[in-house]
Formats: sequence, C-alpha cells, structure tokens
Amino acid sequence: MEYVPDAEIWDLYDENRELLGRDHIRGEQLPIDGYHLVVHVWICNSKGEYLISQRSANRPTYPLMWKCVGGSVVKGEDSLQGAIREAKEEVGVDLMPENGQVLFTKTRKIIEGKIFNDIMDVWLFDYDGEVDLGNATTDEVAQVAWMNREQIKELFDANMFVDTLEYFFTEVDKKCSKISNFEKN
Repeated sequence: MEYVPDAEIWDLYDENRELLGRDHIRGEQLPIDGYHLVVHVWICNSKGEYLISQRSANRPTYPLMWKCVGGSVVKGEDSLQGAIREAKEEVGVDLMPENGQVLFTKTRKIIEGKIFNDIMDVWLFDYDGEVDLGNATTDEVAQVAWMNREQIKELFDANMFVDTLEYFFTEVDKKCSKISNFEKN
C-alpha cells in the first residue's frame, strides 16, 4: 500500500470480524474478502429525545440530510473508541463509555448494488449534557437538534432523513423509551 498523507486508514476484517492484518485507505475499492468497521451512534436524553444532525451541504453523500452520528472506525480503534470519536468530531459531544451499549451488529455486503463490505455496530448512548457544535472537530454537520420519534418520522416521511437508517423505528426507539421510562419510575 502506498502512503497517502492525511488519508483515513482502516483495519480490514473478515466477515467473522477477525482482523486480517491488512490496512485499507478510505476511498479505494475494498477487497472482496475485506470488511471495515463502521458505527452508528444514537444519542438519547432522559426525555426520550434523540440528538440528530443535518449533514453539511459539502458532504459527498446525503448532503443536507438528517441522520445519527456515525462513521468508519479507523486503524487501531475498536468500535467503542470509534463511536466516542465520531460523536466528538461530528457534534462536539464527549460521551462516556459506560453510558453506551451496542444494540446490534450487522454485516453488510451490497446495498442497492453498491459494495459496502462493512460490519456495522449500532450504539445507543444516554446523554443529558450540553450540545455545542462549536466543539465539533470537523465541519461534517450543519446543525443538530433533539427530536422525538414523531419528529424523526416526519423527516423520514419527507425524505429528509437518511433512508438506510429506517431500522431506527424498529430497533432503536424502543430501547431509548425503555431507558427514559425506567428513569422516570
């Protein structure tokens, strides 16, 4: 592999999540037998609202669409470290490791004809702190908002929410609701 300054480097895994001992440069074609680790990070407050973000207009995919925090785990990180880094980079939030849990993992090979070759961990974090985009370390996000399920559904129905996150309604929302209801009782 040729050195590329400032390139994002990923560890490669096999489909069973075993490290292959090979690196991958983001943007290059993934090998047929190589998978990279990605995280989706849903942040939920004690009111049962989710912190979602609108992607900046300059993003190559899904510009100005709403989504959860997420991205690729970089070389040497594990899933938890990647989730915490992505939250800081994108929305300026410092998440505590003990406040997160993996809801599910999914291995994705091809989506809508495009090779994804990723292993996606979907995280849920409890967070009631301040959110200030000025603390973000990238310009990936245009704005953030706390929204409940109904508000997110409105965005989704209006095609303003990233469609690959449809699993939110069946796999994520019920988990935050349980956490919020538990704290209220």
